[in-house]
Amino acid sequence: MNSVLFDLPGPKARMRHRLFAVLGVLAIAGLLGYIVYKFADAGQFDATMWTWIQYETVQIGLLDALVNTLRAFAVASVLALLFGAVFAAARLSDHAIIRVPATVIVEFFRAVPLVVMIFFFHYGISLGAPFYSVVLGLTLYNGSVLAEVFRAGIHALPKGQSEAAYAIGMRKTQTMRLVLLPQALRAMLPAIVSQLVVLLKDTALGFLVTYEELLRYARYLGGLLEFEQPLVPVTIVVGALYIVMCLALTGVAKWLESRNRRSKKAVPMEDTPEQADLEAVRPV
Repeated sequence: MNSVLFDLPGPKARMRHRLFAVLGVLAIAGLLGYIVYKFADAGQFDATMWTWIQYETVQIGLLDALVNTLRAFAVASVLALLFGAVFAAARLSDHAIIRVPATVIVEFFRAVPLVVMIFFFHYGISLGAPFYSVVLGLTLYNGSVLAEVFRAGIHALPKGQSEAAYAIGMRKTQTMRLVLLPQALRAMLPAIVSQLVVLLKDTALGFLVTYEELLRYARYLGGLLEFEQPLVPVTIVVGALYIVMCLALTGVAKWLESRNRRSKKAVPMEDTPEQADLEAVRPV
């Protein structure tokens, strides 16, 4: 059965779509060309505006800022994944005393803007070093979003999967760990990676609480008079670093997805009396 709700385009429609695509590409290329021209006309590509990158102290400072960005991302991403997994399981609980508080917590931290949380943790309750405020804010916000991703991924599976697991005597924890999660993980992977990319870019909010990450160091470099305030060149370099990190994260996710697709190994299951009975009656 065809699920398309409109007629397939004919020759004239396909030609029109190609024309619109070409015009769109030309418009985007023209806009980018105009931006590059204005930068060049303002002298942003002159050699004197890029001398800052030749200094060893600047390179070391840029590397330290990059390490701080990756450190906040690594810690916050691990904690956010744990937070999301725990609260997703709590939201899927059959007990209201667990499900209702978990729902309130997840919905609350999803609704509060991340920058507000970071400001509150740093200036309101004074957690200490800016690193802790940044990591805690990133963990709570992104962990709440990931909890919804996990919950939606589990609910997207056919009910027959869990019913079959219960039919052979598996407990709910076993069903979730051995049957549902392995199947849902493949479907959830793009959404998980997308949220981790958001988390990586949100580390830039740390400059608001004086966390020494890439954006804060770029702002410092861009204001140095001895380098003629190279704000645009520094922004281009820092932006390129963020793009490379996001592309690397996406590449790792694609590699994991392709490896998972190629793998033909069955999900290991614990030996249970019910499983032994099932094996005994299985026809040879």
